[in-house]
Amino acid sequence: MQGQPGRRVLTPERHRLAVWGDPIAHSRSPRLHGAAYGVLGLDWEYDRRQVPEAHFDRALRGLGDSWRGLSLTFPLKGAARRAAATLDRRAELTGAVNTLLLRADGAHGFNTDIGGIAASLRDEGLTAVDRARIVGAGATATSALVALAELGAGRVEVVARRPDAAAPLVALGEDLGIAVVAASIDSSSFASVDATIATLPGDAAVGDASADALADAGGFLLDVVYGHWPTALARGWERTGGRSTWGLGMLLHQAVLQVRIFVSGQVEVPLDDEAAVLAAMRLAVVED
Repeated sequence: MQGQPGRRVLTPERHRLAVWGDPIAHSRSPRLHGAAYGVLGLDWEYDRRQVPEAHFDRALRGLGDSWRGLSLTFPLKGAARRAAATLDRRAELTGAVNTLLLRADGAHGFNTDIGGIAASLRDEGLTAVDRARIVGAGATATSALVALAELGAGRVEVVARRPDAAAPLVALGEDLGIAVVAASIDSSSFASVDATIATLPGDAAVGDASADALADAGGFLLDVVYGHWPTALARGWERTGGRSTWGLGMLLHQAVLQVRIFVSGQVEVPLDDEAAVLAAMRLAVVED
């Protein structure tokens, strides 16, 4: 069965949370969530744990009744999706779960990366997007495509080293009612777009010529990386005088959505004094 879980049925005893991934030592989630629960006056534990993908199912089965939820990062989003008893629509569309709400009736999966991307773009004044570009064709690109659909995009170009890698995104675009086309990152020129979302790893090598060509026609750049800044791609925007931002906004907003889920069981239900929660989380990262 798939769908949205009902209203909160969590017991007060469920007070443990964690972020899992492999690797995981770099994760800022404990600082973010710790700051949020401090503002909310909740005495909850939030830790990190390195969990290889092959060990995910066994680790999940080993959690006791004190566990409230998990945040999932690479490479566990697919395994979390398979373990979920229900999925929200964003997780259904992408096949990726970065949040598991643990209840007596099973694990319930959400994808908050999409909301994080969309909110980050809105923070920069992009409340609506017509034409856009995604650089990269991996799992994060799938979330970026759904976020662009939610912002009204009608045409999205996916730029990759191997354009055939964009085939799943082209298929998803058909489901979303978006024209998705693939292009090579080595192209010498690109059509103008309102916004570019870069989903490459922070240390990905992008030649200056490619970065400049993308920047010339790329509109505003959201690079989801929140380390390795500026990236090779972002330096192209610097050279051409374009506007860009890194992935801090996405990180904060997706974490706020996770906190909503862990508090109420509903991603749509705002937190009490959510602005103060977001400010505390931002400060926690800046001080990190």
